[in-house]
This record gives sequence, structure tokens and C-alpha cells, in this order.
Amino acid sequence: MGTDVLYAKTEGGMKLAVIDVTNPAFAVSATDAELAALAEQYIRESGQHREIPAALREALQSSMLGRGLMAAAGTFLDGMSTYLLKLGAENLGESASPIDRRIAASFPAFTTRLRLQDVARLLADGLAGSVAAESRRPVCLVNIGGGPGSDSWNSLIHLQAERPALLAGRKIEVAVLDVDASGPAFGGRAIEALRAPASPLRGLNIGFRHFEYEWSDSARLRELLCELETSDAACGISSEGGLFEYGSDNEIITNLRALHSGTARDAVVVGTVTRDGEPVRASLIANRVSTRPRTSETFQSLCEQGGWIVEEMIERPFSYNVRLVKD
Repeated sequence: MGTDVLYAKTEGGMKLAVIDVTNPAFAVSATDAELAALAEQYIRESGQHREIPAALREALQSSMLGRGLMAAAGTFLDGMSTYLLKLGAENLGESASPIDRRIAASFPAFTTRLRLQDVARLLADGLAGSVAAESRRPVCLVNIGGGPGSDSWNSLIHLQAERPALLAGRKIEVAVLDVDASGPAFGGRAIEALRAPASPLRGLNIGFRHFEYEWSDSARLRELLCELETSDAACGISSEGGLFEYGSDNEIITNLRALHSGTARDAVVVGTVTRDGEPVRASLIANRVSTRPRTSETFQSLCEQGGWIVEEMIERPFSYNVRLVKD
């Protein structure tokens, strides 16, 4: 397996690496015991630093990742800042400052990279059967609050690498539903880079579309699913670091109901749920990002009210990474 890294430009003209979780340059791994030890260390260290010193605050404001994290206090981390976290310290590029690299090498950033890998794998595995069942059926990946949509394109990389005939000749569409346009703009360029000769998705017919969407408006979601013709497609919906982390109980239920009625029987939903526990509580104190921690039982109850059941759940220190199928 090669380690060549592809690049695409942001709206501001910055050249960033295109994440391919099958490439050793981006892949991360850890045993459950290693993750538990790192989580304990993180909890201890977070308890020692309740306030950010003025000098550190100034340094954070002057760094790419620091500015994003500071702006996320009381709200959410934007799509491009989250994408930078997933690159890892070694892939940030020459413009990154030492503090950017420290943030990118932190335990929360490591688990964000692991989260992307989990979601891409869950989505690829969930789609494989429905895609294989009909050779000419279109494929639609709907990404809710997905920023650049890196989990969507990485699920395609998995499928193409493992079953190269599966996607050939099909119409494939990636639809990112997000309030911000900068992440999807980069995502479209990233997919073009991945479709170039000698690249992982070369030769595939992949379209990329961005729709402005707030998950408080599930009626809008129903309209978009109709426009995308998801009821006829092999459909994989994902929301990594999105709906299930920041949405209210009612928003999760109404979005799941819209997805249930607007997709085929074999559609899958993959996402990440903020896990209620000590690492998350330490993170909320340190970063003040307004995710909504839930127990696995609470989340499963929301899914059932929305017409879905949890088929697979991966437990990580900060999240439950899940795949849902229709009840």
C-alpha cells in the first residue's frame, strides 16, 4: 500500500492533505487498554488546568487550530477546524505553528482521527450488501453536518479498495447538508483529487453537492431526500461529529423519522454520539464545546422513536460510533 498523499485547496487557497484512512500516512490505531490509559491521563491533566493563561490564550488565537477551538466555546467546532484535527500533526503542512502541532497530537485529536476511521468503516460495511444486490442501482451518500464529508469519501475508498468492481459504472452522489459552505467546497475539490488518474477513486462517476441545512428543519430534509431520489438508491447517511452530538432529543427523532420515510428499506445511518462519561466531562470543561452527552440506552431509545435500531456500536472514550438500520 502506497503512502503518497493527495492535496486539495480550501476556499482561502490553502493546500491541505486529502485524508485517506487506508493510507499509512493517516491511519491510527490503539488497543482498548491503551485508550483507557490515555483517557485516564487526559482526565488527570484536564483537572490541573481549569483556566487558560493569558499567554496561552494569545498563542491559541494566533494558530489555525487554536482559533477554531476558541471560537467553538459554547457552540460547535466548524467543519474545516475538525478536518484539520483529523490530519494529524505530521500532515498539517508548513504553515502550521508549533501549537497547532501540539493540538493535532493531543488525545482528543487522536480520538477524532479514530472516530473518522470507525465511521468510514461502519458506512462501507453497511452499504456493501445493498450496493452488491443490484448492479445498476445508484449510490447516494447523505452527510448531515458533515463539513468536507471526509467520512463519505473514505467509505468509498474502502469499497473501491476491497471490491473494485462494486462501484464501477454506477452513478454515485455525495450530498453534504451543512450550514457552512467552506467545508463542502473543500470536500468537492478533495473528491476531484481522489478521482484523478492513479488515485484511489479514479474512474468512478462521483457527483458532489452541497445543500444548506439546519437539522432543526426536518421538513427541509424530506424535500432534499426527494430531490436526491434516495428512495431508489443504495443510501448511506452519516453524521460524524454532527446531529447525534449536538442535536436535541427532538431534532434527532424528527431527522431519523424523515430519513426513515425518505429512503429505501436497506438504507443505513452511521454517526457518532457524545458519550456520557469522565473523559467527555473533562473535555467539556477544557474546551466548552456544547455537545450533548448521552448514555447508550438513552440514544437507543431515541433511535427507536425515530424508526431505527442500533445494529453496531463501537465504544470510544469520547463517543459511541454507531450504525443504524430500519426497525
